[in-house]
Formats: sequence, structure tokens, C-alpha cells
Amino acid sequence: MMKLAVLAAAAGSAVAFAPVQQGRVSTSVQAFENELGVIAPTGFFDPLGFTDGIDQEKFDQYRTAELKHGRVAQLAVIGYIAPEIFRWGFDIAPGIPCADVPNGVA
Repeated sequence: MMKLAVLAAAAGSAVAFAPVQQGRVSTSVQAFENELGVIAPTGFFDPLGFTDGIDQEKFDQYRTAELKHGRVAQLAVIGYIAPEIFRWGFDIAPGIPCADVPNGVA
């Protein structure tokens, strides 16, 4: 029984290093190669294939959404950093000034 287990382990480890047949996979989409932001070494980078089979109008919607979400994320970071530097002079609730509220996640 022990010999069978050793033989199975050896065969299993040998299969792990065998070459695997792979189809040709391309992450490059030629339709959007001339868009703003395409850089020389990688070309148009879309590893998950979100732009496969879409038209220019849908691509422009994706690009607009990406810009909007990036700007919102930048504002969120500023909103997290600003209370570390500046304290507002109003009351958040009656009797609780902004200066008494601790920074960060409590």
C-alpha cells in the first residue's frame, strides 16, 4: 500500500511539470490602439476583456466612468487627510465641536 502511495505521488508530481497545450491568447485590441493613454510597451491594456466586441460609444462611456471614479477616489483621500491638518470651527451636533471628534476610524 505504501509503494502505491509513493508511486501515485511521484506520478502526480511528474504531471505537474509536463507541458500544457495552450491556445493563443491575446489581450491586445486593435480597435482602440490609437486612444489617449495607450503606451508603447504594452499597447492597449485590457487583460479582462471588458472591451471585447464594444463600439466606440460604449468605450467612451467606460472611459468617462473611469475618470469619474478616479476623481471621486482622490476626493475621498483628501477628505480623509484634511481633518488631520485642519479643524473646522462649527459644532457637529449641539455641544459637540469638530475639535472634540477624534481623527481616523474609531
